[in-house]
Amino acid sequence: MKREGWRSHALAEVPLLLVLLLPLMSECSVQSDTNATKGRSLIGHKVETTNGTGRPSYAVDDFTKKVLTGGLTTVFLPLVYIIVFIIGLPSNAMALWVFFFRTKKKHPAIIYMANLALADLLFVVWFPLKIAYHLKGNNWIFGEGLCKVLVGFFYGNMYCSILFMTCLSVQRYWVIVNPMSSSRKKSEIAIVVSIAIWALILLSTIPLYLFDQTVYIADLHIITCHDVLPLDTLASDMFSYFLSLAIGVFFFPAVLTIIAYTLMIRTLNASITDENIGKKRKRAIKLIIVVLAMYLICFTPSNILLVVHYSLIKQSYKGNLYAFYITALCLSTVNSCIDPFIYYFVSKDFRDNVKNVFLCRSVRTVERMQVSFTSMKYSRKSNSYTSSSTTRKTSC
Repeated sequence: MKREGWRSHALAEVPLLLVLLLPLMSECSVQSDTNATKGRSLIGHKVETTNGTGRPSYAVDDFTKKVLTGGLTTVFLPLVYIIVFIIGLPSNAMALWVFFFRTKKKHPAIIYMANLALADLLFVVWFPLKIAYHLKGNNWIFGEGLCKVLVGFFYGNMYCSILFMTCLSVQRYWVIVNPMSSSRKKSEIAIVVSIAIWALILLSTIPLYLFDQTVYIADLHIITCHDVLPLDTLASDMFSYFLSLAIGVFFFPAVLTIIAYTLMIRTLNASITDENIGKKRKRAIKLIIVVLAMYLICFTPSNILLVVHYSLIKQSYKGNLYAFYITALCLSTVNSCIDPFIYYFVSKDFRDNVKNVFLCRSVRTVERMQVSFTSMKYSRKSNSYTSSSTTRKTSC
């Protein structure tokens, strides 16, 4: 009950956090309403200035200046990223180590969770650069190449996590419906699917490396990374690109995940007969609901706002959602430090291995303990059989 309590408490805190952020984001929206260039947020207009960098300079409107210098991007975002980095780096590193070196049986669920942990780890290792960028007033000092890598890993992780979590949901449902299917064959399929997902994510993020992500803002004397892009790039290329990603790599997998978890809950509910089994099934159902809720809370707002934001820019609509979008995108990164705790509650093997790690038990020690326990159990059984047979002989 305590474990389920903290998960429910965490879900309850999300609306409160959004309420606290509304005044900060509303201030940005109000500022944009008083601007003659309303609706042109985080869009750069090329200007003829000498900046000493040998690259074009761009001018931005007052709203964009407000976003780039305000507390939302220079205080709140780096604070969230620092928390995610502190929790996500060691937890995902430990999860990956457990999956690769402590787990002997590589079931499909283990394969998918290991890949998910790898994606999260490759994501959070770049956070120090992003934290430094925001703390320096959104001034990127690490060069164009690292900016492209950061942007590619940022979006790549989000969609990689979505796909692997979808695979986990489908795999769990398949195990419930077909518990006797071949485990070896399923593991081979899981490996092929994992390779295909990594290839798909690699190909889908290539467009992010094809054009410059850094822009020099003459008025603020800063170089932004992905936050400000030329209007023609945003309107023509980015809208089609992110719309394709949102539909193909989020909405379809999200629908599949919801269907799989819904069918899973129905199947578990229908199979509850014995009281002891019923308690375990009810706990499993609650865990499924929590995982599904975290999935939707982390990824749905950012993907919806992503499409809406670029749609408004393409249509030159006088409105702005960027403050809400970057907040939702930031909060979606929290998933990277939540995943290892989901592994702990979902996988008994992962739980046992983590406990053994903290108790400093080696794999050989655990195997010896298991063998010793098994031999003791059979010894007790044989003793009971011997005593019963002796009793029978004596009575005769």
